[in-house]
Amino acid sequence: MELTRLNKYLSEVGVCSRREADRLIEAGKVTVDGHIAVMGEKVTGAEEIVCGGKPVGKSAGEKSARPVLLMVNKPQGVVCTTSDKDRATTIIELIQYPVRVYPVGRLDKDSEGLVLLTNQGELANEIMHAGNFHEKEYEVTVSQPYNAAFLKKMREGVELKELGVTTRPCRVETIDAKTFRIVLTQGLNRQIRRMCGELGYRVTGLKRVRIMNLRLGRLKTGDFRKVTSREWEELLRQLDEAREERG
Repeated sequence: MELTRLNKYLSEVGVCSRREADRLIEAGKVTVDGHIAVMGEKVTGAEEIVCGGKPVGKSAGEKSARPVLLMVNKPQGVVCTTSDKDRATTIIELIQYPVRVYPVGRLDKDSEGLVLLTNQGELANEIMHAGNFHEKEYEVTVSQPYNAAFLKKMREGVELKELGVTTRPCRVETIDAKTFRIVLTQGLNRQIRRMCGELGYRVTGLKRVRIMNLRLGRLKTGDFRKVTSREWEELLRQLDEAREERG
């Protein structure tokens, strides 16, 4: 069987980034077949590997099988729920992936763009954790030309009376007279549509183009792909940093 460095293996099965794996190994918190792992150790994945007191990989059973993380360019009209209660095509039906996966958060039926699908519950929770302030970027078109006052209010935070909250300050950049780019660090229900509505604008087009370091890029509408090893490593690094900041 092919040997893989332990830090790379822990990254590939979704435990943590290689940098964090090195820290855990150095701290003596990883064991392989009962012995404390050492830096540079290589494994096949068939061993009994325990990290921070928790079995990982094959020793943890099917639930910790090699993770799947997909990027999907969701078309308008497709829903992110796993049921068809509103008789619309679900994102699971759209891609028909052979492994059971589920959406990381949601993107409403009328919106399009990047949706992540995974088979890793803990990973999904970390990405969606509101306290992590993870960035999500959107391109938004409204029904009429906006002005500087609109952009200022969007950046500073909009009171959403219906929800009883004021949105977090965010980045907003002009694209053209009716279209702007917005980067949010929270995920309130239909947040952008509500923000624009409070300021007298109706959203006519909404596309999510980025979640953290994962960018939609040239992925065609309705298509999907796996994240690359480089994207995966950077995602885990950012999640590690967010955990450290939370303490």
